[in-house]
Amino acid sequence: MNTYKPTTPSPKVLFVDDEEHLRLASAQALELAGLNVECFANADHVADKVSRNFNGVVVTDIRMPGTNGIELMQKLLEIDPELPVVLITGHGDIQLAVEAMRAGAYDFIEKPFASAHLSDVVIRAIEKRAMTLELRRLRSAVGGRDKLEARLIGRTPVMVEVRRQIRAVAATHADVLIIGDTGTGKEVAARALHAISERRDKPFVAINCGALPAELIESELFGHEVGAFAGAIRARYGKFEHGQYGTIFLDEIESMPQALQVKLLRVIQDRKITRLGSNEQIDLDVRFIAASKEDLELAASKDRFRKDLLYRINVVTLKMPPLSNRTEDIPRLFISLANEAAARYRREPLKVPPALLSSLANKDWPGNVRELRNAAERFVLGLDVFEHQKGQENGSTSLTNKMAALERNVIAAELTAHNGSLKTTYEALGISRKSLYEKMQKHGLSRENFNALNDT
Repeated sequence: MNTYKPTTPSPKVLFVDDEEHLRLASAQALELAGLNVECFANADHVADKVSRNFNGVVVTDIRMPGTNGIELMQKLLEIDPELPVVLITGHGDIQLAVEAMRAGAYDFIEKPFASAHLSDVVIRAIEKRAMTLELRRLRSAVGGRDKLEARLIGRTPVMVEVRRQIRAVAATHADVLIIGDTGTGKEVAARALHAISERRDKPFVAINCGALPAELIESELFGHEVGAFAGAIRARYGKFEHGQYGTIFLDEIESMPQALQVKLLRVIQDRKITRLGSNEQIDLDVRFIAASKEDLELAASKDRFRKDLLYRINVVTLKMPPLSNRTEDIPRLFISLANEAAARYRREPLKVPPALLSSLANKDWPGNVRELRNAAERFVLGLDVFEHQKGQENGSTSLTNKMAALERNVIAAELTAHNGSLKTTYEALGISRKSLYEKMQKHGLSRENFNALNDT
Protein backbone atom coordinates (compact mmCIF):
# COMPACT_ATOMS: atom_id res chain seq x y z
CA MET A 1 0.00 0.00 0.00
CA ASN A 2 1.25 3.48 -0.93
CA THR A 3 2.13 5.71 2.06
CA TYR A 4 1.84 9.48 1.85
CA LYS A 5 4.97 11.55 2.52
CA PRO A 6 3.72 15.12 3.04
CA THR A 7 5.26 17.97 1.07
CA THR A 8 2.82 20.50 2.58
CA PRO A 9 1.75 20.85 6.23
CA SER A 10 -1.04 18.53 7.42
CA PRO A 11 -3.17 17.90 4.31
CA LYS A 12 -6.66 16.72 5.27
CA VAL A 13 -9.14 14.22 3.80
CA LEU A 14 -12.81 15.02 4.38
CA PHE A 15 -14.58 11.66 4.12
CA VAL A 16 -18.38 11.71 3.71
CA ASP A 17 -20.55 8.57 3.88
CA ASP A 18 -23.77 7.74 5.72
CA GLU A 19 -22.67 4.12 6.39
CA GLU A 20 -20.84 4.08 9.72
CA HIS A 21 -18.88 0.86 9.14
CA LEU A 22 -17.57 2.16 5.80
CA ARG A 23 -16.57 5.49 7.38
CA LEU A 24 -14.63 3.77 10.17
CA ALA A 25 -12.90 1.25 7.90
CA SER A 26 -11.96 3.89 5.29
CA ALA A 27 -10.72 6.35 7.93
CA GLN A 28 -8.52 3.65 9.44
CA ALA A 29 -7.07 2.71 6.04
CA LEU A 30 -6.31 6.35 5.16
CA GLU A 31 -4.75 7.04 8.56
CA LEU A 32 -2.52 3.96 8.18
CA ALA A 33 -1.41 5.49 4.88
CA GLY A 34 -0.25 8.59 6.78
CA LEU A 35 -3.26 10.82 6.07
CA ASN A 36 -5.24 13.13 8.36
CA VAL A 37 -8.95 12.22 8.10
CA GLU A 38 -12.15 13.91 9.27
CA CYS A 39 -15.38 11.93 8.79
CA PHE A 40 -18.95 13.14 8.19
CA ALA A 41 -22.20 11.14 8.22
CA ASN A 42 -23.83 13.60 5.80
CA ALA A 43 -22.98 16.57 3.59
CA ASP A 44 -24.49 19.27 5.81
CA HIS A 45 -21.32 20.95 7.14
CA VAL A 46 -18.63 19.77 4.72
CA ALA A 47 -18.60 22.95 2.60
CA ASP A 48 -17.94 25.00 5.78
CA LYS A 49 -14.53 23.29 6.01
CA VAL A 50 -13.47 24.22 2.46
CA SER A 51 -11.98 27.42 1.02
CA ARG A 52 -9.73 28.22 -1.93
CA ASN A 53 -6.77 27.68 0.40
CA PHE A 54 -8.08 24.36 1.80
CA ASN A 55 -5.11 22.01 2.02
CA GLY A 56 -6.78 18.70 1.28
CA VAL A 57 -9.37 16.74 -0.72
CA VAL A 58 -12.95 15.50 -0.33
CA VAL A 59 -14.08 11.88 -0.70
CA THR A 60 -17.87 11.44 -0.78
CA ASP A 61 -20.43 8.74 -1.42
CA ILE A 62 -22.88 9.58 -4.20
CA ARG A 63 -26.06 8.21 -2.65
CA MET A 64 -26.80 9.71 0.78
CA PRO A 65 -29.95 11.03 2.51
CA GLY A 66 -30.41 14.79 2.12
CA THR A 67 -27.70 16.40 -0.01
CA ASN A 68 -26.21 13.72 -2.24
CA GLY A 69 -22.58 13.45 -3.33
CA ILE A 70 -23.12 15.07 -6.74
CA GLU A 71 -24.84 18.09 -5.16
CA LEU A 72 -22.06 18.35 -2.58
CA MET A 73 -19.43 18.22 -5.32
CA GLN A 74 -21.17 21.02 -7.24
CA LYS A 75 -21.25 23.16 -4.08
CA LEU A 76 -17.54 22.50 -3.40
CA LEU A 77 -16.49 23.27 -6.98
CA GLU A 78 -18.27 26.62 -6.72
CA ILE A 79 -15.89 27.43 -3.84
CA ASP A 80 -12.83 26.16 -5.75
CA PRO A 81 -13.15 24.61 -9.25
CA GLU A 82 -9.72 22.97 -8.80
CA LEU A 83 -10.56 21.12 -5.57
CA PRO A 84 -10.14 17.33 -6.05
CA VAL A 85 -13.40 15.53 -5.22
CA VAL A 86 -13.37 11.72 -5.27
CA LEU A 87 -16.75 9.99 -5.60
CA ILE A 88 -17.68 6.60 -4.13
CA THR A 89 -20.21 4.77 -6.31
CA GLY A 90 -22.35 1.65 -6.20
CA HIS A 91 -22.39 -0.70 -9.18
CA GLY A 92 -25.45 0.98 -10.70
CA ASP A 93 -23.94 4.47 -10.43
CA ILE A 94 -21.01 4.05 -12.85
CA GLN A 95 -22.60 6.09 -15.64
CA LEU A 96 -23.53 8.80 -13.11
CA ALA A 97 -19.92 8.88 -11.85
CA VAL A 98 -18.54 9.17 -15.41
CA GLU A 99 -20.84 12.13 -16.05
CA ALA A 100 -19.71 13.64 -12.72
CA MET A 101 -16.07 13.39 -13.83
CA ARG A 102 -16.97 15.33 -16.96
CA ALA A 103 -18.50 17.92 -14.60
CA GLY A 104 -15.30 18.24 -12.55
CA ALA A 105 -14.89 15.23 -10.23
CA TYR A 106 -11.27 14.14 -9.80
CA ASP A 107 -11.93 10.38 -9.79
CA PHE A 108 -14.41 7.74 -8.64
CA ILE A 109 -14.10 4.49 -6.70
CA GLU A 110 -16.58 1.65 -7.14
CA LYS A 111 -17.86 -0.30 -4.13
CA PRO A 112 -16.62 -2.64 -2.82
CA PHE A 113 -13.06 -1.31 -2.94
CA ALA A 114 -9.74 -2.39 -1.49
CA SER A 115 -8.16 -0.17 1.16
CA ALA A 116 -4.97 0.09 -0.89
CA HIS A 117 -6.92 1.33 -3.92
CA LEU A 118 -8.68 3.99 -1.84
CA SER A 119 -5.36 5.18 -0.38
CA ASP A 120 -3.67 5.33 -3.79
CA VAL A 121 -6.46 7.42 -5.35
CA VAL A 122 -6.62 9.80 -2.38
CA ILE A 123 -2.83 10.25 -2.23
CA ARG A 124 -2.74 11.14 -5.94
CA ALA A 125 -5.55 13.65 -5.34
CA ILE A 126 -3.67 15.22 -2.42
CA GLU A 127 -0.47 15.47 -4.45
CA LYS A 128 -2.43 17.22 -7.21
CA ARG A 129 -3.93 19.59 -4.62
CA ALA A 130 -0.48 20.37 -3.20
CA MET A 131 0.75 21.22 -6.72
CA THR A 132 -2.29 23.48 -7.33
CA LEU A 133 -1.75 25.39 -4.08
CA GLU A 134 1.98 25.76 -4.74
CA LEU A 135 1.33 27.16 -8.24
CA ARG A 136 -1.11 29.64 -6.73
CA ARG A 137 1.47 30.71 -4.16
CA LEU A 138 4.06 31.22 -6.90
CA ARG A 139 1.63 33.21 -9.04
CA SER A 140 0.73 35.29 -5.99
CA ALA A 141 4.41 35.98 -5.25
CA VAL A 142 5.02 37.08 -8.85
CA GLY A 143 1.79 39.01 -9.25
CA GLY A 144 1.68 40.40 -5.73
CA ARG A 145 3.99 43.27 -6.65
CA ASP A 146 1.63 44.51 -9.37
CA LYS A 147 -1.40 43.97 -7.14
CA LEU A 148 0.13 45.89 -4.25
CA GLU A 149 1.37 48.79 -6.35
CA ALA A 150 -2.06 49.04 -7.99
CA ARG A 151 -3.50 49.67 -4.52
CA LEU A 152 -0.67 51.82 -3.12
CA ILE A 153 0.49 53.88 -6.08
CA GLY A 154 3.82 55.67 -6.02
CA ARG A 155 7.46 55.34 -7.07
CA THR A 156 8.98 57.63 -4.45
CA PRO A 157 11.37 56.00 -1.95
CA VAL A 158 8.88 56.40 0.92
CA MET A 159 6.17 54.48 -0.97
CA VAL A 160 8.61 51.82 -2.15
CA GLU A 161 9.54 51.31 1.51
CA VAL A 162 5.87 51.16 2.61
CA ARG A 163 5.19 48.42 0.05
CA ARG A 164 8.33 46.54 1.07
CA GLN A 165 7.22 46.58 4.71
CA ILE A 166 3.69 45.44 3.82
CA ARG A 167 5.02 42.50 1.79
CA ALA A 168 7.26 41.48 4.69
CA VAL A 169 4.46 41.76 7.28
CA ALA A 170 1.86 40.04 5.08
CA ALA A 171 3.86 36.81 5.23
CA THR A 172 3.42 36.71 9.04
CA HIS A 173 0.48 36.79 11.46
CA ALA A 174 1.84 39.78 13.40
CA ASP A 175 -0.55 42.51 14.55
CA VAL A 176 0.09 45.89 12.93
CA LEU A 177 -0.32 49.56 13.83
CA ILE A 178 -0.68 52.00 10.91
CA ILE A 179 -0.16 55.67 11.66
CA GLY A 180 -0.56 58.65 9.37
CA ASP A 181 -2.37 61.93 8.80
CA THR A 182 -6.00 62.04 7.70
CA GLY A 183 -6.43 60.84 4.12
CA THR A 184 -3.02 59.21 3.71
CA GLY A 185 -4.56 55.80 2.96
CA LYS A 186 -4.35 53.90 6.24
CA GLU A 187 -7.37 51.73 5.46
CA VAL A 188 -6.14 51.19 1.89
CA ALA A 189 -2.85 49.92 3.31
CA ALA A 190 -4.69 47.66 5.76
CA ARG A 191 -6.82 46.16 2.99
CA ALA A 192 -3.76 45.73 0.78
CA LEU A 193 -1.95 43.88 3.57
CA HIS A 194 -4.96 41.60 4.04
CA ALA A 195 -5.28 41.02 0.28
CA ILE A 196 -1.77 39.57 -0.08
CA SER A 197 -1.78 37.62 3.18
CA GLU A 198 -2.81 34.01 3.80
CA ARG A 199 -6.06 35.37 5.28
CA ARG A 200 -7.15 36.99 1.99
CA ASP A 201 -10.07 34.56 1.44
CA LYS A 202 -11.43 35.27 4.94
CA PRO A 203 -13.32 38.36 6.17
CA PHE A 204 -11.84 41.85 6.43
CA VAL A 205 -13.91 43.58 9.12
CA ALA A 206 -13.45 47.35 9.37
CA ILE A 207 -14.50 48.98 12.64
CA ASN A 208 -14.45 52.75 13.13
CA CYS A 209 -13.83 53.05 16.86
CA GLY A 210 -14.87 56.70 16.81
CA ALA A 211 -18.26 56.06 15.20
CA LEU A 212 -19.66 53.31 17.44
CA PRO A 213 -22.26 54.52 19.98
CA ALA A 214 -20.78 54.22 23.50
CA GLU A 215 -23.81 52.32 24.80
CA LEU A 216 -23.63 49.70 22.02
CA ILE A 217 -19.89 49.37 21.47
CA GLU A 218 -19.38 46.22 23.59
CA SER A 219 -22.33 44.43 21.99
CA GLU A 220 -21.12 45.43 18.51
CA LEU A 221 -17.63 44.07 19.11
CA PHE A 222 -18.23 41.03 21.33
CA GLY A 223 -21.80 40.02 20.45
CA HIS A 224 -24.48 39.08 22.96
CA GLU A 225 -26.80 36.33 24.09
CA VAL A 226 -30.58 36.54 24.44
CA GLY A 227 -31.54 38.69 27.43
CA ALA A 228 -28.04 40.15 27.90
CA PHE A 229 -29.67 43.59 28.09
CA ALA A 230 -33.03 45.20 27.43
CA GLY A 231 -33.93 44.66 23.79
CA ALA A 232 -31.59 41.67 23.26
CA ILE A 233 -34.35 39.40 21.94
CA ARG A 234 -32.01 37.21 19.90
CA ALA A 235 -28.35 36.19 20.11
CA ARG A 236 -25.94 37.72 17.63
CA TYR A 237 -22.30 37.51 16.58
CA GLY A 238 -20.13 40.51 17.33
CA LYS A 239 -17.75 42.01 14.77
CA PHE A 240 -14.76 40.21 16.29
CA GLU A 241 -16.44 36.83 15.89
CA HIS A 242 -17.60 37.75 12.38
CA GLY A 243 -13.96 38.31 11.42
CA GLN A 244 -12.89 34.80 12.51
CA TYR A 245 -9.78 33.63 10.59
CA GLY A 246 -9.58 36.99 8.83
CA THR A 247 -8.47 40.53 9.66
CA ILE A 248 -9.98 43.01 12.14
CA PHE A 249 -9.24 46.63 11.22
CA LEU A 250 -9.63 49.05 14.15
CA ASP A 251 -9.72 52.53 12.63
CA GLU A 252 -9.29 55.62 14.85
CA ILE A 253 -8.29 53.39 17.74
CA GLU A 254 -7.17 56.50 19.63
CA SER A 255 -10.86 57.34 20.17
CA MET A 256 -11.70 54.04 21.88
CA PRO A 257 -12.99 54.57 25.47
CA GLN A 258 -10.50 53.65 28.20
CA ALA A 259 -12.80 51.00 29.70
CA LEU A 260 -12.99 49.21 26.37
CA GLN A 261 -9.23 49.49 25.85
CA VAL A 262 -8.82 47.17 28.87
CA LYS A 263 -11.11 44.56 27.30
CA LEU A 264 -9.45 44.90 23.89
CA LEU A 265 -6.06 44.35 25.51
CA ARG A 266 -7.29 41.08 26.97
CA VAL A 267 -8.69 39.95 23.60
CA ILE A 268 -5.44 40.68 21.79
CA GLN A 269 -3.45 39.04 24.56
CA ASP A 270 -5.55 35.86 25.00
CA ARG A 271 -7.20 35.60 21.55
CA LYS A 272 -10.51 34.78 23.26
CA ILE A 273 -13.82 36.65 23.50
CA THR A 274 -16.94 36.27 25.64
CA ARG A 275 -20.32 37.44 24.37
CA LEU A 276 -22.31 39.72 26.65
CA GLY A 277 -24.57 37.62 28.86
CA SER A 278 -22.42 34.49 28.49
CA ASN A 279 -19.62 32.85 30.47
CA GLU A 280 -18.39 30.75 27.55
CA GLN A 281 -15.11 31.82 25.97
CA ILE A 282 -14.75 31.64 22.19
CA ASP A 283 -11.31 31.17 20.62
CA LEU A 284 -10.44 33.93 18.18
CA ASP A 285 -8.06 33.47 15.24
CA VAL A 286 -7.64 36.90 13.63
CA ARG A 287 -4.98 39.45 12.77
CA PHE A 288 -5.54 42.89 14.32
CA ILE A 289 -4.61 45.98 12.33
CA ALA A 290 -5.12 49.27 14.16
CA ALA A 291 -4.91 52.74 12.65
CA SER A 292 -4.44 56.13 14.25
CA LYS A 293 -3.96 59.69 13.01
CA GLU A 294 -2.65 60.61 16.46
CA ASP A 295 0.75 59.91 18.00
CA LEU A 296 -0.20 57.10 20.40
CA GLU A 297 3.13 57.35 22.26
CA LEU A 298 2.22 60.94 23.11
CA ALA A 299 -1.37 59.96 23.96
CA ALA A 300 -0.06 57.19 26.24
CA SER A 301 2.29 59.61 27.98
CA LYS A 302 -0.73 61.81 28.76
CA ASP A 303 -2.77 58.80 29.98
CA ARG A 304 -5.25 59.12 27.10
CA PHE A 305 -4.26 55.73 25.72
CA ARG A 306 -3.13 52.64 27.61
CA LYS A 307 0.60 51.95 27.33
CA ASP A 308 0.10 48.17 27.63
CA LEU A 309 -2.41 48.18 24.75
CA LEU A 310 -0.03 50.26 22.63
CA TYR A 311 2.77 47.74 23.20
CA ARG A 312 0.42 44.92 22.20
CA ILE A 313 -0.85 46.41 18.93
CA ASN A 314 2.40 47.89 17.59
CA VAL A 315 4.28 44.64 17.02
CA VAL A 316 4.89 46.20 13.60
CA THR A 317 4.31 49.90 12.87
CA LEU A 318 3.71 51.24 9.35
CA LYS A 319 3.88 54.98 8.68
CA MET A 320 1.80 56.31 5.79
CA PRO A 321 3.50 59.40 4.32
CA PRO A 322 1.57 62.60 3.53
CA LEU A 323 1.46 63.77 -0.10
CA SER A 324 3.79 66.62 0.84
CA ASN A 325 6.53 63.99 1.31
CA ARG A 326 6.00 62.48 -2.14
CA THR A 327 4.92 65.24 -4.50
CA GLU A 328 6.31 63.53 -7.61
CA ASP A 329 3.76 60.74 -7.06
CA ILE A 330 0.86 63.20 -7.35
CA PRO A 331 0.52 63.20 -11.19
CA ARG A 332 0.58 59.40 -11.46
CA LEU A 333 -1.82 59.08 -8.53
CA PHE A 334 -4.21 61.65 -9.98
CA ILE A 335 -4.34 59.84 -13.35
CA SER A 336 -5.16 56.56 -11.58
CA LEU A 337 -7.85 58.17 -9.41
CA ALA A 338 -9.37 59.90 -12.45
CA ASN A 339 -9.53 56.58 -14.32
CA GLU A 340 -11.23 54.97 -11.32
CA ALA A 341 -13.77 57.80 -11.18
CA ALA A 342 -14.43 57.55 -14.93
CA ALA A 343 -15.12 53.83 -14.61
CA ARG A 344 -17.42 54.46 -11.66
CA TYR A 345 -19.40 57.07 -13.59
CA ARG A 346 -19.32 54.91 -16.75
CA ARG A 347 -17.42 57.51 -18.72
CA GLU A 348 -14.51 57.17 -21.10
CA PRO A 349 -11.12 57.84 -19.44
CA LEU A 350 -9.99 61.44 -20.01
CA LYS A 351 -6.48 62.47 -20.99
CA VAL A 352 -5.08 64.67 -18.24
CA PRO A 353 -3.21 67.69 -19.69
CA PRO A 354 0.46 67.95 -18.56
CA ALA A 355 -0.19 71.53 -17.43
CA LEU A 356 -2.87 70.31 -15.03
CA LEU A 357 -0.56 67.57 -13.71
CA SER A 358 2.08 70.21 -13.05
CA SER A 359 -0.42 72.43 -11.24
CA LEU A 360 -1.58 69.50 -9.12
CA ALA A 361 1.97 68.75 -8.02
CA ASN A 362 2.48 72.36 -6.97
CA LYS A 363 -0.59 72.58 -4.76
CA ASP A 364 -0.82 71.77 -1.07
CA TRP A 365 -3.01 68.76 -0.27
CA PRO A 366 -3.66 68.85 3.50
CA GLY A 367 -6.35 66.19 3.02
CA ASN A 368 -3.77 64.01 1.23
CA VAL A 369 -4.96 61.21 -1.08
CA ARG A 370 -8.58 61.62 -0.01
CA GLU A 371 -8.52 65.27 -1.07
CA LEU A 372 -6.75 64.42 -4.34
CA ARG A 373 -9.42 61.77 -5.04
CA ASN A 374 -12.10 64.44 -4.68
CA ALA A 375 -10.21 66.61 -7.17
CA ALA A 376 -10.06 63.68 -9.61
CA GLU A 377 -13.83 63.21 -9.25
CA ARG A 378 -14.39 66.91 -10.09
CA PHE A 379 -12.09 66.62 -13.12
CA VAL A 380 -14.06 63.66 -14.49
CA LEU A 381 -17.36 65.52 -13.88
CA GLY A 382 -16.03 68.60 -15.71
CA LEU A 383 -15.90 70.78 -12.58
CA ASP A 384 -13.17 73.12 -11.27
CA VAL A 385 -10.44 70.87 -9.87
CA PHE A 386 -9.06 73.58 -7.56
CA GLU A 387 -12.32 75.23 -6.47
CA HIS A 388 -11.86 74.18 -2.83
CA GLN A 389 -8.30 75.57 -2.69
CA LYS A 390 -8.99 79.15 -3.81
CA GLY A 391 -7.65 81.68 -1.33
CA GLN A 392 -5.67 79.04 0.56
CA GLU A 393 -2.19 79.63 -0.88
CA ASN A 394 0.68 79.27 1.59
CA GLY A 395 3.14 82.18 1.43
CA SER A 396 5.56 81.00 4.11
CA THR A 397 8.03 79.26 1.74
CA SER A 398 10.91 81.32 0.35
CA LEU A 399 10.85 82.32 -3.33
CA THR A 400 13.99 80.26 -4.07
CA ASN A 401 12.44 77.11 -2.59
CA LYS A 402 9.17 77.77 -4.37
CA MET A 403 10.91 78.12 -7.72
CA ALA A 404 12.97 74.97 -7.17
CA ALA A 405 9.85 73.01 -6.15
CA LEU A 406 7.95 74.38 -9.15
CA GLU A 407 10.71 73.34 -11.58
CA ARG A 408 10.97 69.88 -10.04
CA ASN A 409 7.22 69.30 -10.13
CA VAL A 410 6.85 70.55 -13.72
CA ILE A 411 9.56 68.11 -14.88
CA ALA A 412 8.05 65.27 -12.85
CA ALA A 413 4.60 65.98 -14.29
CA GLU A 414 5.90 65.97 -17.88
CA LEU A 415 7.82 62.72 -17.30
CA THR A 416 4.64 61.16 -15.90
CA ALA A 417 2.52 62.42 -18.81
CA HIS A 418 5.02 60.94 -21.31
CA ASN A 419 5.68 57.65 -19.46
CA GLY A 420 9.32 58.51 -18.78
CA SER A 421 10.23 59.34 -22.41
CA LEU A 422 13.12 61.82 -22.19
CA LYS A 423 12.91 62.93 -25.84
CA THR A 424 9.19 63.77 -25.63
CA THR A 425 9.73 65.46 -22.26
CA TYR A 426 12.57 67.81 -23.22
CA GLU A 427 10.78 68.70 -26.46
CA ALA A 428 7.57 69.49 -24.52
CA LEU A 429 9.57 71.62 -22.05
CA GLY A 430 11.48 73.38 -24.83
CA ILE A 431 14.92 72.59 -23.40
CA SER A 432 17.88 70.51 -24.56
CA ARG A 433 18.47 66.87 -23.68
CA LYS A 434 21.58 67.88 -21.71
CA SER A 435 19.65 70.52 -19.77
CA LEU A 436 16.93 68.00 -18.88
CA TYR A 437 19.55 65.51 -17.63
CA GLU A 438 21.18 68.19 -15.46
CA LYS A 439 17.87 69.34 -13.98
CA MET A 440 16.78 65.75 -13.26
CA GLN A 441 20.09 65.11 -11.51
CA LYS A 442 19.76 68.34 -9.56
CA HIS A 443 16.26 67.43 -8.33
CA GLY A 444 16.96 63.73 -7.74
CA LEU A 445 14.55 62.53 -10.44
CA SER A 446 15.08 59.11 -12.03
CA ARG A 447 13.60 58.26 -15.44
CA GLU A 448 12.73 54.72 -14.28
CA ASN A 449 10.32 56.06 -11.67
CA PHE A 450 8.15 57.54 -14.43
CA ASN A 451 8.23 54.62 -16.86
CA ALA A 452 4.76 52.99 -16.90
CA LEU A 453 6.33 49.63 -17.80
CA ASN A 454 8.65 49.67 -14.83
CA ASP A 455 7.56 47.88 -11.64
CA THR A 456 8.94 48.96 -8.30
